[in-house]
Amino acid sequence: MTAIPVILGSLLRIPIGYYTNLIGARKVFIVSFILLIPPVYYISIADSFFDLVIGGLFIGIGGAIFSVGVTSMPKYYPKEKHGFVNGIYGVGNIGTALTSFSAPVIAGVIGWQATVQLYLGLLLLFALVNFFIGDKNEAKVKTPIIHQIKSVYKNEKLWVFCLFYFITFGSFVAFTVYLPNFLVSNFDIEKVDAGLRTAGFIALATLLRPFGGFLADKFNPLILLMYVFGGFTAAATLLSFAPSITLYTVGCLTIAVCAGVGNGIVFKLVPMYFQKQAGIVNGLVAAMGGLGGFFPPLILSSLYEITGHYAIGFMALSQFALVSLVIAMWMYFQDKLVISNEVMNTTPLGMMVTDKQGKIITVNPAFTKLTGYSTEEAIGKNPNMLSSGKQSNEFYEKMWQTLHANHPCNKR
Repeated sequence: MTAIPVILGSLLRIPIGYYTNLIGARKVFIVSFILLIPPVYYISIADSFFDLVIGGLFIGIGGAIFSVGVTSMPKYYPKEKHGFVNGIYGVGNIGTALTSFSAPVIAGVIGWQATVQLYLGLLLLFALVNFFIGDKNEAKVKTPIIHQIKSVYKNEKLWVFCLFYFITFGSFVAFTVYLPNFLVSNFDIEKVDAGLRTAGFIALATLLRPFGGFLADKFNPLILLMYVFGGFTAAATLLSFAPSITLYTVGCLTIAVCAGVGNGIVFKLVPMYFQKQAGIVNGLVAAMGGLGGFFPPLILSSLYEITGHYAIGFMALSQFALVSLVIAMWMYFQDKLVISNEVMNTTPLGMMVTDKQGKIITVNPAFTKLTGYSTEEAIGKNPNMLSSGKQSNEFYEKMWQTLHANHPCNKR
C-alpha cells in the first residue's frame, strides 16, 4: 500500500523535468501543489481500501515534484556547486521523517482525518509562495521532449546513471517502506520503536545528501561512488545473513550513509555529462530511482513468502551494488583515457606511443605535421625511422634505457 504513490511519482518525473525546462519551475510548482490538494482531501475522508489506493496513487505527484528542483537549481549556481545545491534541495526528504515523528502524535490529539487535512493548508501556502516570489525569468529550454529523448537515449551514461540512482535512492525508499513492518515481525519490537528507528534511517540518509553533493564538488564523483557501492555491497551482504538486531542496525545505518551520500553524488554527475539535456535526463534518472523504491519491497515480500527469509533479496542488492562498483571503476578509467587522448590530439608537440618492443602503436596530429609521416605510415615501425644519422647507437640505447626506467629524459 505504501509503495503505491511511488508508481505515478516515478513516471511523472520525466515530463515534469521537461516542463520545468520549458515553462520554468515557478509554474510547475504552483500547478503541482494545486493538483495535490484533491487527492490529499480524498484520503482524509476515505472509508475503504479502494479509496486509499486511488488517493495514494495521485499523491505520487508529490514525489514527482522532485524533478523540478534538480532541473532548475543548477541554472542559478556555477557547476562547481551543483552537487552541494542539489544535495541541499534533497534535504526536503526530511519531511518524511518529520511526518513519521509528528503525525501519530498530532493524530492522537485531533484525529487522523484532521491531521491529513492540515497538509491542505501547507500545499496552498507553498503554491502562494511560489506565485509571489518564484522566478518569472528563469532560463527556458524550448527543444521538444521527443528530440531531447532522442538526443540522449543512445548514450550509455544515461542508463548507467539510472542504475546508480536506482540503487542509491531506490534503497532509501525501499528501506523506508519496509523497515517498520520488518522490524516488528522479525525482532518483536514495539511499533513506536520501529517507527523511530525508521525515522532515524530517513533522517541520516537525508541529511547526508548535501554532504555527498559537497564531496562530489571537491573530489572525483566516480571515485566517491566506488566507496559508496563498496559500502552497499558489504552492508547488503551482512543483512543477507539475518544477523542480530545489533548487526542489523549496523547494516541498515551503513545503507543509510551510502544511500544519502550516493544520492548527492549522482545528481552532480548529470549536469557534468548532460549540460544541454539536464532536464530530461534528471527526469529519467529520478524516475528510475523512484521505481527502485517500488519494486524491491514487493520482491522482498514475495521472496519471504516463498523462502521464509529475506536473504536472497539482500544478496541481490549486494550483487547489483557490486556491478555498479565495477561500472564506476570502468567509467573512471575510461574518462582518464579520453582526457589523455584529448591532450595528445590537441597538443602542438609531436608525440608517439610505442609498445615494449619499441614499435609505434599511435601518433598524434602534431607528429604528422612535424615529420610528414601519417598515422598509417608510422604504426608498426620503429622510431629509428626518424633517425638523423647524427647520433651514435650508444646515444639511442641510453635514451631507451632512460624511458624504460620511467624517468623523464629532459629533467634537470
